[in-house]
Amino acid sequence: MLDGSPLNRIVLVRHGETVGESSIRYYGATDVPLSDLGREQMRQARFALPGDGFPLLVTSPLSRAWESARIVFPQAPARLLDELREIDFGDWEGLTADEIRARDPVRYEDWQQQRPGFDFPGGERRADLQVRVDRAVDVLFASGVSSVLVVVHKGVIRAIARRVLGAELPDGVPALGCIVQLTRRSSGRWGVVRTSSDPTPALLPADL
Repeated sequence: MLDGSPLNRIVLVRHGETVGESSIRYYGATDVPLSDLGREQMRQARFALPGDGFPLLVTSPLSRAWESARIVFPQAPARLLDELREIDFGDWEGLTADEIRARDPVRYEDWQQQRPGFDFPGGERRADLQVRVDRAVDVLFASGVSSVLVVVHKGVIRAIARRVLGAELPDGVPALGCIVQLTRRSSGRWGVVRTSSDPTPALLPADL
C-alpha cells in the first residue's frame, strides 16, 4: 500500500495537555479534554506547522485529539478515524509512573525493560494497537493526496512512524504538542524531521 501512492509527507501532531494531566498520567481510552494549557500548546503548534496547507486532516475520536486538530488547522473539517484512538492502558488508566511502580512493580519493570510479551494489564494488546493503526495508515496512503496532517496521541504517532519508517522514534518522542514530520525522500525511503512548538526543526538520524 505504501508504494505507488502520491503521499510524500505526513505531519503528526500530538495533542496538548489535558485536564487529566496527560503530561504525568497515562490516559488511553479515557476521554479527557484539553486544559487551557493544552489549548495554548496547540495554538503554538499551529504556527510551527511546516508547509502552507494540507488537503487532508485526520484525527482520533477522543476529544483531546479532535479539539487539538480544530485549533491546529481550523481551515478544514477533520476526518475522525476510530483506528487512531490511543491504546487502552487497562488497570493503569489515569495512573502516574510512580503509582504504577508502587502498585504493580513486577509488570512495571517488564514494561520499562521492554520485555517480550508485555501488555498493559486489563488493557489493549500492543500488537492489536499496531494492527488497527496500520489500517489507518493504509487509508492515508489510499487517499490520493500528497500531504496529510494527523493530530493524535503519543502511542499512535509512534505506531504510525513504526509502520512508515520501519524503525522506532527515539524514546520520549513525541512530547505533548510536538510535531513529527515524515517525508519521502527522492530515493523513495522515508525520513523524519521533528519539531516541537519551536519552529526550528531538528533533523533526526538519517537511518530512521
